[in-house]
Amino acid sequence: MAMSHGRDADERDHDQQRDPDALLARAGVRADPDQDQHFLVDDRVLDRLASHTTELDTSHVLEIGAGTGALTDRLLDRAKRVTTVERDSRLAAFLREEFADAIAAGRLTVVEGDALAIDLPEFTASLSNLPYGISSEVLFRLLPRKRPLVVTVQREFAERMVAAPNTENYGRLSVTAGHYADCEIVETVPPAAFSPPPAVESAVVRTRPRDPDYGVPEEPFLAFVRGVFTQRRKTLRNAIRNTGHITGIERPEAVVEAADEELLGKRAGELAPKQFAALTELAIEHTDVAPPE
Repeated sequence: MAMSHGRDADERDHDQQRDPDALLARAGVRADPDQDQHFLVDDRVLDRLASHTTELDTSHVLEIGAGTGALTDRLLDRAKRVTTVERDSRLAAFLREEFADAIAAGRLTVVEGDALAIDLPEFTASLSNLPYGISSEVLFRLLPRKRPLVVTVQREFAERMVAAPNTENYGRLSVTAGHYADCEIVETVPPAAFSPPPAVESAVVRTRPRDPDYGVPEEPFLAFVRGVFTQRRKTLRNAIRNTGHITGIERPEAVVEAADEELLGKRAGELAPKQFAALTELAIEHTDVAPPE
């Protein structure tokens, strides 16, 4: 019998999704904020997160921190295959029970473990509501894979990811994330969208992988950026001299002598990625650069 309520396709699809509050109730677990557990329970935010898959290759979507599976459910509706990683053994067991049909069909794999320690599978895109405390470490495992990401993170963290030179939020995270991808904030998420509500706002960041517009080797470049940002209040001249143990530059004075005087008078937060790359090339040219592992 034809439907006569006049609802559009999105509304009908929404009714078919598992209710996030019901999932939380069935899981029978209480979130532990001390373990970075804040479950995303706002249907509208979850639907918008999943909608970003329309632009992506969804052959194999990776989700980090599945919780009770509210986003997992929506990803299964759009992706050919999903792998989800959950470190809480209680939640991993719940996911295996709740999504038994998808697992049996070979469309879902539930991996129990720490996303920072396990071997992550190959994937075509990743959508995740990341735990705040490990956002940076997880992203820097994912970004080098050169796959599109859509992640919910703390708003302050998101603003640092997308910051431009000479702005308050610009730092090592901005340069490093931008080394791998174009990053943009697509929406902010209020605390009320989570259970329990965190103390801060969140934001959804979308990354589109691309090659940087400079050709410097990656390891010495990232080591140089890491080093000089540890002394961001100092001029580059002093930062280079003081951070050889981080950058791996054995003769920093040689780099200072060869570098452009105008650059040396700036601070790390004033340099564009291309300028960091130029200084890294200079370091490689004048010294042995061997960044620590």
